[in-house]
Amino acid sequence: MAGHAVAAYRPGMSARKEILEIADREVTITNPDKVYFPHTGHTKLDLVRYYLAVADGALRGVASRPMALKRFVNGAEEAAFFQKRAPKSRPPWTETVQLSFPSGRTADEIVVRDAAQLAWVVNLGCIDLNPHPVRADDLDHPDELRIDLDPVPGVPWSQIRQVAMVTREVLEDFGLVGWPKTSGSRGFHVYCRIGRRWPFKEVRRAAVALAREVERRAPESATSKWWKEERHGVFLDYNQNARDRTVASAYSIRPTRDARVSTPLRWEEVPDCQPEAFTIDSVPERLTQMGDLGEGINQAVGSLEPLLELATQHEAAGFADAPWPPHYEKQADEPRRVQPSKQRRSAGQAPREGTVPPPAPGKTSGPTGRRRTSMPLIEIARAATQDEALEGLDRWKARYPGVVPYLAPADVLVDSMRGRSSTWTRIRLNLRNVPEAQRPAQEALEVEYDPWTGSEGPDAPGR
Repeated sequence: MAGHAVAAYRPGMSARKEILEIADREVTITNPDKVYFPHTGHTKLDLVRYYLAVADGALRGVASRPMALKRFVNGAEEAAFFQKRAPKSRPPWTETVQLSFPSGRTADEIVVRDAAQLAWVVNLGCIDLNPHPVRADDLDHPDELRIDLDPVPGVPWSQIRQVAMVTREVLEDFGLVGWPKTSGSRGFHVYCRIGRRWPFKEVRRAAVALAREVERRAPESATSKWWKEERHGVFLDYNQNARDRTVASAYSIRPTRDARVSTPLRWEEVPDCQPEAFTIDSVPERLTQMGDLGEGINQAVGSLEPLLELATQHEAAGFADAPWPPHYEKQADEPRRVQPSKQRRSAGQAPREGTVPPPAPGKTSGPTGRRRTSMPLIEIARAATQDEALEGLDRWKARYPGVVPYLAPADVLVDSMRGRSSTWTRIRLNLRNVPEAQRPAQEALEVEYDPWTGSEGPDAPGR
């Protein structure tokens, strides 16, 4: 940890604080003994010490980049909230830069450059680090192409690794060096350094072309389809390259029960890697023994021109732009933002009247809100975290073992939803493949988190 070692630990002015001397600065850690991971017992101070132990690698992923603060002020098992604007009360040695968002609004976001600033961010309750793919001195031209492999529920880890290896092959064929890392959650990441020549729209256009090429080479395992009703296997989330999107960076601890870490890998490790092997306890020793496997990323700067040429070929062949996230302005060459099944109905095919599925007992809205559907949907969970929602799904499956074999991965709908100040997770099941006589009815939710009050309880009025 050259240049940012902790010089000393000493008690603060109260038992609830501890002051760390880092890189000639004093960083106050409030509530250092607060448990952030109940299943492992790791405290906030343990998180700070972890990030100081891996600071060289962690800073390589975030240094000089504006960062959205994803704050878990009550620990990893409680709801987080995103804070784009830097706290008004902050040390004079912190830095900010003003970002503009697709909505037209602006915010001064934190920019981390050294270990003291890193520790200060972690003290705010930031378990993982979420930097933008740009540097503070040029906010309009990303220097990273980010490939986010997002599996459909039920996809085995072996398939994710397979798609990662196909992604590497495509990147190499188009002149780019991919740097792999586990996401620390269910997926997988590959980053590429690129020259700061292209605006966000062109970087995303290259990402769409990449996703379609991976899908072409591995059609049974990978998909570039945005709409969940069309997805299968592993989705290459090209929209992570749109402006104002962030991804957990290398060496980030993730809010999982076992405090997993988004860990850089050698490509030779990928075919056999297991994400549970990389945790807050194991990664510092791994870094000491192997060094930072992302160390050369800043020297491997590539060009997007070959991928953009592929995008041009796709467009000439009739491929439209891929859908953008719903809160982005409609693009001139973007297709209608309508689910394919609804497009078919509006194109003159036989309408499907459908019904509005009933809500779970005690709830005011059901699996589709007020919308009608012809699909037999039931809702399983509304949870503060995806892990809690998936645990509820496991309990439901244990009660209905005879139904589970009928459920294809695409029939398990896991949605990240926006609450008042944080995201939450909803799980629904499509029982279309289950014989009608065996379809379970809508029951009370396995997890009944209220996203508008941040607690369990009945639906908020009017929601």
